[in-house]
Amino acid sequence: MWPPWVNTTQSSGAACRSPSFSSPTLKDLHALLHDDPGQRSPSHALRRILHRACLASTALRALRSAASATSSDPLDRRRRGVFVLYFTSLRVVRRTFEDCRAVRSILRGLRVAVDERDLSMDPRFLAELQAALDCPQPTLPQVFLAGRCLGGTDEIHRLHESGELKALIDGLAPATSACDRCGGARFVLCAACSGSHKRYNDKGGGFRACDECNENGLVRCPDCFASAA
Repeated sequence: MWPPWVNTTQSSGAACRSPSFSSPTLKDLHALLHDDPGQRSPSHALRRILHRACLASTALRALRSAASATSSDPLDRRRRGVFVLYFTSLRVVRRTFEDCRAVRSILRGLRVAVDERDLSMDPRFLAELQAALDCPQPTLPQVFLAGRCLGGTDEIHRLHESGELKALIDGLAPATSACDRCGGARFVLCAACSGSHKRYNDKGGGFRACDECNENGLVRCPDCFASAA
């Protein structure tokens, strides 16, 4: 099967549109690789050069667009070189809370950037962690680095005591000071609903759930996410 960027759309090729050019096909690609020795006029050579430039430009734009879409996803940082910590700040289960606090302290002591994801602040983090571990009831905390799960409390303590955890931080971004907007909470009130998670529908129907925030009326702090990206 051909890679996705081969199937170009009309809009993606608009910048290279010409009456003599069309979307790249298998015949076009074959022609690019095998020149016809019987057609060597200057005008034909110029057309082939322009055609090749058009195909290359279209492919590059498609690849850049795909890369930009991937990097703009705020919930996809497990795949990049940064610590991602799933934890909870609730004290409902004391043992879990103490384990989360201990692991947070270890990671903060490394003085590198840590993407902290508090499941009590946004329930979507739970679904994300369940999918990542393929487990319906994951334990907390859980630490990821570059898409790899390093484990929970016992594993992080073991790596920290053996010095292996410190060896993993080479090349990682350094930690930054607390955010002025959210104070380090990494979440702010939704500006669309003022944190109520409800918005009034002017066209009728009364109030409805706000689709800009989570069920707590919060959105991820844009300053924190921009500095960690």
